[in-house]
Order: sequence, then structure tokens, then C-alpha cells
Amino acid sequence: MSDTLHQILLTLALIFVIEGLIYAMFPHMMRKMMQAALECDPARLRMTGLGVAVAGTALIWIIQQLH
Repeated sequence: MSDTLHQILLTLALIFVIEGLIYAMFPHMMRKMMQAALECDPARLRMTGLGVAVAGTALIWIIQQLH
């Protein structure tokens, strides 16, 4: 397995761990957030998701530059 693929798989696994812990520790808050998302305009959700993805990409780039 290539080093890059290994890093990607480890990152996905860490995302699952963090998300699972959030659901386990704050189930009521997660239900409220899901309900709010259902009531939100799809365009706004799309733009928020895109913004978070861009911010995450920028953070990855910054971390790589510092390494």
C-alpha cells in the first residue's frame, strides 16, 4: 500500500472516530442540528459545505507547508 493511500485511510478512520464520539457524547445536540439542517435552504447548506471544504483544504496546505 502506498504511503499516500495509507495516510488517506488513516484520515478517514480518524474522521469516523471523531464523528462517532460526537454522536455518542451529544446525541440530543446532534438531533437538533439534523433538524436545523432539514429546515435549512439547500443552497445555504451547499455553500456552507463548500466553505468548510475550502477551509479544510487551506488548512491541509498550511500544515503541509509548515512540515
